[in-house]
Amino acid sequence: MMQKLKIIVAVTGASGAVYARLLLERLQQLKPQIDTCSLVMSDCGKQVWEYELENNDYLNSPFEMFNNNDFFAPTASGSSGYDTLIVCPCTMGTLGRIASGISGDLITRTADVMLKERKKLILVTREMPLNLIHINNMKSVTEAGGIICPASPSFYSKPEKTDALLNTVIDKVLSLAGFEINAYKWGY
Repeated sequence: MMQKLKIIVAVTGASGAVYARLLLERLQQLKPQIDTCSLVMSDCGKQVWEYELENNDYLNSPFEMFNNNDFFAPTASGSSGYDTLIVCPCTMGTLGRIASGISGDLITRTADVMLKERKKLILVTREMPLNLIHINNMKSVTEAGGIICPASPSFYSKPEKTDALLNTVIDKVLSLAGFEINAYKWGY
């Protein structure tokens, strides 16, 4: 039997709130594989969600939500035993702060905890084109043990609708996080 995962989802202000919505929906479906799922959103993450998705449905999330300024939240400590932090979508500013070890809010502190505890940190970056600073920050996070998972949909499964296309990214993220999911696999 698979060990249940303790997951944190962080939503920052990069365009692509739909990825965060789809991730949260899929995590609800995967509840049997989850021990704990916590949610942290930056102020800009909330604003972009409301602008792009024209709702504030994140307020209805069944997962415990922590304020991004709450350094007393359990995600701020390695002793809380979380397995994975998924930052989806991840701004280049958040990437830069994580790469530099700047823990100015709960999201970046939690990322720092994941790296120091050698836990999974998955950053679903959303930006293009990339400048050399972005690339070097991705290199730094990768060298520290994080995973950069750009929101680049795949087309192998021949998705016919937008959500199916976007879910190719979410499938990859969930697989990287250690979930057992039924997703398209090349050659199978």
